Amino acid sequence: MISTDQMGRTLTLAQWPPQRMVSLVPSQTEFLADLGLHKEVVGITKFCIHPRVWFEEKKRVGGTKTIDIQKIVALKPDLIIGNKEENEQSQISALAQQFPVWMSDVCDLTQALDMMLQLGVITGKKAEAQLISTSVEKAFGLLKSPTSPRKVAYLIWRKPYMVAASGTFIDDMLHRAGFDNIFSALTRYPEVSAAQLAAAVPDCIFLSSEPYPFGLKHIAELQEICPGAQIQLVDGELFSWYGSRLLQSPAYFASLC
Repeated sequence: MISTDQMGRTLTLAQWPPQRMVSLVPSQTEFLADLGLHKEVVGITKFCIHPRVWFEEKKRVGGTKTIDIQKIVALKPDLIIGNKEENEQSQISALAQQFPVWMSDVCDLTQALDMMLQLGVITGKKAEAQLISTSVEKAFGLLKSPTSPRKVAYLIWRKPYMVAASGTFIDDMLHRAGFDNIFSALTRYPEVSAAQLAAAVPDCIFLSSEPYPFGLKHIAELQEICPGAQIQLVDGELFSWYGSRLLQSPAYFASLC
């Protein structure tokens, strides 16, 4: 089988559907599980925590950006599944010299739905992928847009503060959830100062559970900077995981701020 991934790369599978897959992205690992590929996925990363049984039982091949190539070689995969942003290009290039590597490139919901459908085809689970993607699209279609969107800052890191800005999947989720990202004039994940946060005068500040583990102790710190803002701890997985976990996101978004 010949396939083209979301980065426009062409790969050839000697066997289709593949029987030994390695997933290098947590959200896509969970999606593969929901497709029913329990025997076919033989390797995951140490950050692939869902489903729990996979995390406990499957071979872990390092982190998303610190892949142990030799562990992957030992697994003899007939397909490796990665992502442009989450994996290191040099490691992906090294793996692609030995194995078929399918790469996603996801910055918004449309690309996430396309990723699901493409993975459904390449893994032999087209019908299952179609069902999940259709359900995700329907769930997001039920979200209502407020007449006056609340201004929000979404923090992903501390010391220094870093926020999700334009060109990110999180930014797309914020807009679909009915929020106005006050840092959308910036790109990707910029550092911002306390002074910048205060000057932006956000209505809400979301403290993500990942990659930095914000907790209750950090709310007072941000409240001093932005005393008029409503500050909430939010589930980072529901904002940044672009697989089947998106089924849960719309109802969660509707409960915020």
